[in-house]
This record gives sequence, C-alpha cells and structure tokens, in this order.
Amino acid sequence: MNRIVLALLTVSVLFGHQVVGQELTCLTEDQLANEGLYAHLQQQAYAALDRRTTAYEQLKTPGQIRTYQKKLREFFVNQLGGFPERTPLNARTVRTIHADGYRIENVIFDSLPNHHITANLYLPDTASAVPGVVVSSGHSRTAKTADYNQRFGIMMARNGMAALCFDPIGQGERSQILNADGQPQYQGTTTEHFMVGVGSILVGRNTARYRVWDAMRAIDYLSSRPEVDADRIGFSGCSGGGTVTSYVMALDDRVACAAPACYLTTFRQLIETIGPQDAEQNIFGQIAFGLDHPDYVLLRAPKPTLISSTTGDFFSIAGAWENYRQAKRVYARLGFPERVDLVEVEGKHGVHPQNLATIAHWMKRWLLDSDEPVSAVEIETRPPNDLLCLESGQVLTLPNERSVFDLNAEYESELAQQRKELWKTTPHDQMADRIRMLLGVRSNSESKPPQFKDLGRVQRDNYHIDKLVLRTDFGVPLPGLTFHPPVPVDDAYLYLHDSGKLGDSGADGPIEKLIDEGYAVVTLDLSGQGETATGKRDPLLTDWKTYYLSYLLGKPLLGIRVEDALAAADFVAYYQKKRDAPRKVHLVGVGQAGIVALHAAALHPELFTTVTLRNTPRSWASVVRQKTPTGQLDSTVHGALKVYDLPDLVRLAGADKVRFEDE
Repeated sequence: MNRIVLALLTVSVLFGHQVVGQELTCLTEDQLANEGLYAHLQQQAYAALDRRTTAYEQLKTPGQIRTYQKKLREFFVNQLGGFPERTPLNARTVRTIHADGYRIENVIFDSLPNHHITANLYLPDTASAVPGVVVSSGHSRTAKTADYNQRFGIMMARNGMAALCFDPIGQGERSQILNADGQPQYQGTTTEHFMVGVGSILVGRNTARYRVWDAMRAIDYLSSRPEVDADRIGFSGCSGGGTVTSYVMALDDRVACAAPACYLTTFRQLIETIGPQDAEQNIFGQIAFGLDHPDYVLLRAPKPTLISSTTGDFFSIAGAWENYRQAKRVYARLGFPERVDLVEVEGKHGVHPQNLATIAHWMKRWLLDSDEPVSAVEIETRPPNDLLCLESGQVLTLPNERSVFDLNAEYESELAQQRKELWKTTPHDQMADRIRMLLGVRSNSESKPPQFKDLGRVQRDNYHIDKLVLRTDFGVPLPGLTFHPPVPVDDAYLYLHDSGKLGDSGADGPIEKLIDEGYAVVTLDLSGQGETATGKRDPLLTDWKTYYLSYLLGKPLLGIRVEDALAAADFVAYYQKKRDAPRKVHLVGVGQAGIVALHAAALHPELFTTVTLRNTPRSWASVVRQKTPTGQLDSTVHGALKVYDLPDLVRLAGADKVRFEDE
C-alpha cells in the first residue's frame, strides 16, 4: 500500500467523513523522494564532505598534517563537552580466576567519584611487565562477558599481553536505567545510549563524552598495574567498541597501537546506506566542520593502526577501503606507510577468528616487537556469571552510585546559576540573537517570505479545506491545510501538532471547535512531519536518523522547524494583507510542536497575539532529569542550557500572551 493511499485512509478516520476521490495529501511521491527533509540534508552532507575532501587533498607536508590534526582534535574535544579532572581510581579486585597460562581478575574502579566501571583483567603468567590492550565492548547486553569480548581477552593473554575488557554505560553491570526488580529497563543497549544523549545534548555534551572518558580511565587503570608496561598500550573493540576505539585512539596519545573493528567507513558511504547510527556515533557539527571517519585514523598518524573489517558488514566495506587509502597516503607522507593496514575477512558484522588473529598479530608486532604468526582458532569461553563483579549484577545498586543522568543533572544545576547571571546582565534582544544563532534561525533580513501554491479544495459540511504547499528558501516543501468557516473573522490560527497538519483535526476536535467560533485555521507539516516524515519515527526516540543527520551538520532540527513555523506565520499574517497591516495570528503548539511554537513566538513576538501550548514541557532542565525522556530527542538543541531554558522563551514571547495547558 503506497503512502498516498495510507494518508487517504488516515484522513477518513481522522475526520469521520467519507472521502470520495479527494485527498488531503499535498506532495507527489517524486517530491517526497527528492525534496523531503532527509534528502535535502543528504545533499548538504555530501557538499560538506566534498569540502572536507578538498581540505584533505591539501595535506602534503608533515607541518600541514600536524596543523590539521591539532585543529580537528580541539574541535572534537570541545564538541564532546570536554573532560573532567582525574580523580582516584579506588580500584579493587573482587575475584581471581586461574586459567591455563593466564588469570582473570574481576575488578571495579572509579570513572568519576561514585560512578563505577566493572571490568575483567586478563593477565598472562609471566614475571615481567607486559603490554596491555584495552578492549571496548560493542553493543552487547552482556558487554565484557559476551563471547567475542572474552575471546579478545583470552587471545591477548595467550600471546603475552594483558587485556582489560570493561563494561560501557548502559551495558553489562552498568545499566543506567533499572526497573523495579533492579534489572535493565531496556534490553536494547543502544536505547539507553539514546536516552543518555537527550540530556547530554541539552547541556552541551554527548553520550560519547562518557564513553570516551570511561575508556581513558580504563587506560589509567591498566597502566597502574605493575604487571603492565604503561608505555606499551593498545586499544581495540568491535562495532560500538570500534567506535570508542576510533575516538580514543584519535584523542589519547597513550594508545601506541590500535585496531578498531567493524566500524570505520566514510560518512558518505554511511549516509548512502544505513544512515547515521547510535547517539555516541554522531558528534555535533562534525560533518560541517570536516571531521570524517578517516580522520579518526589521520588524527593519530603515524601511530600503528589496523582497520579490521568484514566483507558483509553493514558498515560499508567500500568506505573502509576508502578510509584506508586516505590513511595510507598520509602515513606515507610522514614516512611510515607500513604503520597502517586493513584486514578484510569474509562474513558479516563481527570479529571472526581471522579478524581476531590479525588483531593479535598487529598488537604483537608493535607492542612486543614480534612478527610471529598468530593462528586463527576457535576459543572456548566461560559462563558469563563467572565474570561478574557484583552480586547484584548492577553498579546502580551500590551506595551513593551516580548514573550519567545524575551527572548531567548536576551539571545542569551549575548551568542554571550561570544562566541566571547571564540573563541578569545581558539585554533581552542580545539573548534572542544568541538563541537564534544556537538554533541556526535566520533573521528577517536573511530570509524571504514564503511562496505558496494552492492545490485545490476539499468540501466539508460546514466549512472547506484548502490544500497548499509553502515553499521557503530553505528548499523543503511544507504541506499545509487551511480550514475555512463560511464567514471567517479577521483573526486566524496557526496550529502546530506533533502529528503534522492532520493533528487535532478530527470530527468535533479542537480545530473544528475553532472553526465553529469563526476562525480560519492553518495547519502545517513541519519538516520531517506528516507527509515529509521518513516513516521511521520511533515513539520513544522520534525520527532519530533525520535528527542525527541534521545534528552532524550542526543544524538543530528544532531550528529548521522554527523557521518553518515562522514562514507559516508570515503566510497567515499577510495572506491578502498589506505588509503594514497584518492580521492577528493566534499560535497553538501541541506536544513537542509546542516547543517549536514557543521558540517562534520568542524570536518574533510581534507576529503572534496569543500562544497556547498544550502538553508541552515547561522546562528542559526537567527533561535532563528524566531517565526516559520519551519523544524528546528531536526537540533538543546542543548546548541550549548553557544559554537559555524554556521559561526564558516565555519571557521573550511575553508572559501575558503565553498559556500552558495540560490534558
């Protein structure tokens, strides 16, 4: 069943009317495919990646390469939100398991005070200090105890190296959201990472900030062990662990040898295939700035780096080879082409025996100065319960344990005091300009009034509906509807809803009640809503792929929608009116669309006579404190709480004209 038929059926249900040969869809399938928001963002991403390729091609000398590395590294750390000060590890071993030629210690140490990391340390039976390899888990619920992570540890230990496999946040013994029984609330591990991402984004951090810091603390712990030579540290991991490996090897100079597995590709290949991935795999504005996947390798050049890939991986193998080619050229310009390599093994996503053997060989070559071959063998693993560090199986059961949600909430409390002082000392017009810049919303002088196309009329018993498409200079068509009573009063409503132009338009619903009162009502599919949606909206996480593609471009999706709302308000105010005599516009925003409405009213209060927000959050500070911020992701703005919160927008819009309603 195609989208137009589905939309037609939806309209029939919503309006309670029989629809015969009439539709309330406004866009053709070709328009949806070629002019929708996601397609528009893709083209912007490709243009930015082309600019990054041009910059890469200018890297001819060691000096140019060092300048490039410094610039990207500073950007990377800043976008993560910076790192905290190191505090004592307070490490302890809770159990030791003796095996054939090595032992395993179940250990706990602090990433931050009262924020613990659980890990397994694999140590070979040797009298001298050995190299150590940190192993970052992929997105497995069991994390460090998963078979493939155990095999990493055992393989390293059997080849004369220590290995530390640790649990990431949201996985293993480090779930950040527990149910009433003390067990993980979500079985899908990426869900927790997305939930962490909502609050992190609002305070100007990223889920990756916590993942990377944990990894750096894992290096601290491994380096502190007397059995380990701190000058010979390696890092590896698969999938989500490959992501963390890529980040840490780019940012921490202690990583002497690295082998990210089943992650590295290029953003062009990623966007053309599966699209943006989990919360920690997207850094705000990185595509716009010019930080692509190959740069994770280039940032550490010429330190030894192996890209481990599989032919059938959903992270494009073509992108992996392009990544490798870019690295090989730069390493050669630095005089060390032999220090970067790629292994491709037949199979799907994962670390197959030959991948693991090649990674072990790579580590031995650069950390043990040995090129002795490593055989690809099957490795028997232990029952996961043997490798747990806590009887409860979860760090959140420890006294005074702080989750990442707690850490973000504590930081928000600091920001609240800073915001209070900022608003005291800065004129409101300047604050409005700062908000505009954060959102990427253009001023009146930078944008043009929208154009519209009338697409016909649908008759109802007591009113009619005009279909239209608004076009702004942003480039994404915005389907809309105008609900007309027989004799409308001059005032009109702009009605924004999470469900787009059809929201609240059912028989005897809120829109029909406004029509009965004599008001014309304009509704709109904001970018990524209704007809322009990708069809991949998750009730919990929203349309996170579209959100994160926009995020990678440094364009808050909220900002795009605020410009949509302002364009629609301009249409309502000035349709068949002179520019010096607009009609009065009453603005309604329902759900997260209320956040769009509030921003529009705050930035252009002169456009709106009243603002009604229904079932809309009163503050972002409260969202940061939620462990399950359902449906909030696509309304977040990176670093917004460093500058403003939603109550500040109410003041800009005019507290006397803004009304919150809760059903």
